[in-house]
Amino acid sequence: MYRYDTHVHTSLASACARNTGIEMVRAYKEKGYTGIFITDHFFNGNTCIDTTLPWKDKIEQFCKGYEDAYIEGQKVGLDVFFGFEYAVGAADFLVYNIDKQWLMEHEDIDKYSPVNAFRLFRDSGGFVVHAHPFRQRDYISHIKLCPDWVDAVEIYNGSHGVDSVFDERAKWYANSYGFPVTAGSDTHSVAAMYHTGIMTSEKIINISEYKKLVQESKIMLFSE
Repeated sequence: MYRYDTHVHTSLASACARNTGIEMVRAYKEKGYTGIFITDHFFNGNTCIDTTLPWKDKIEQFCKGYEDAYIEGQKVGLDVFFGFEYAVGAADFLVYNIDKQWLMEHEDIDKYSPVNAFRLFRDSGGFVVHAHPFRQRDYISHIKLCPDWVDAVEIYNGSHGVDSVFDERAKWYANSYGFPVTAGSDTHSVAAMYHTGIMTSEKIINISEYKKLVQESKIMLFSE
């Protein structure tokens, strides 16, 4: 089985992360993973990018954590895929199958109304996963569910710990609406790697394959 973490942050774009993309790649390679998905916080989330910069400069900086990780992955033999974490208030959504060029061409997508942004993502082939939908923290004033905007639900989030009530509620949400499910660690530091993600019987070549495998329930989830 091939092992992937679908939810990983880097310090080059996520203000809450502690390690670079290069450091993340080396740590995951050492732990025997096949690949990781870099999903840094976008400009409407906990970003460390200077949001006063021109749009294209912001996108260049935002993608640096992924690009460094991708190059390092090529060197050490770890597959690295691109995604990002898009915020709607305190609710977070993992967006996949949207690339750097698409972001360059859609200035201020972070300022769109949620309905328009998610419609545009999906109309462009994007795959939207609701991350940790029932997480409770002191900075989260209320839980927001958006069943018309998402394609799948993250029902295991490693940062919650094993057997988390937040994850149990996420399973209930996915089952209630018939959403396909996935899992990711939400790792921000190599010192605190949460081993949660997916396993597949065949190697994932690109994001479109990941999207198809999730939609067809052809993945296995793990949370350790």
